[in-house]
Amino acid sequence: MADPPRILIVDDEPLARARLRQLLDDIADDFPHRIVGEAGDGLSALELLARTPADIALVDIRMPRMDGIELAQQLAALPHAPAVVFVTAHDEFALQAFELAVADYLMKPARAPRLLEALKKARRLAPNDSLLQTLAPAGRTRLRVVERGTILLVPVSAVLYLRAEQKYVTARTVEREYLLEESLAHLETEFAARFVRIHRNCLVATDAVAGVVRESDGAGEAGEAYWALRLYGVPEHLPVSRRQWPQVKVQLGL
Repeated sequence: MADPPRILIVDDEPLARARLRQLLDDIADDFPHRIVGEAGDGLSALELLARTPADIALVDIRMPRMDGIELAQQLAALPHAPAVVFVTAHDEFALQAFELAVADYLMKPARAPRLLEALKKARRLAPNDSLLQTLAPAGRTRLRVVERGTILLVPVSAVLYLRAEQKYVTARTVEREYLLEESLAHLETEFAARFVRIHRNCLVATDAVAGVVRESDGAGEAGEAYWALRLYGVPEHLPVSRRQWPQVKVQLGL
């Protein structure tokens, strides 16, 4: 027999969390489950999930520090993301959600039959990327980094480049490097408007480019010349592959 789904409750109101616990208890016979924890905002939820995985997250939208939509965006980037069911008192996103015919948007006060329906569907569904795109078309503004059990949120606007190294991706800012547990291909798709691929393992923010230089990989006539990018705020030059150079020229307007 499969293990019961693990549920995380995320809401900044203690009474709202208590009501969800009661509703979950009411439907336990029809939907066996295990509550793995509670969080009062999105950032706390990420920190909890770094230690305790969940299969379904019941998430409020309006919360301090990190709201439910950004939390859902962050979760969707994880390799094993929990399904997200929004449970909120704010209806400004409801019409968009219902037009998409999704079952993971509940209005407070939630009722047990409706919650049961949403949980059964959430158990079968992956995170709804189309819903996230509708609710937040600009995508994430911060990248999730786990360092020694602490969640750091790095502004995408501060990232100069993203470089794949083994199973991690390095995000470089002017100040330092961060390790991301995400694929370069996923990041390229999500942030196509901001980054340009310059090599099979490297994306560069277009507004971080200070100029281009002609360099060589060897001494004298034996060296093969190539183009490299200079970036604002850091000393290194990033080589552009011959294959990517035509696209890079177009995107940088060279």
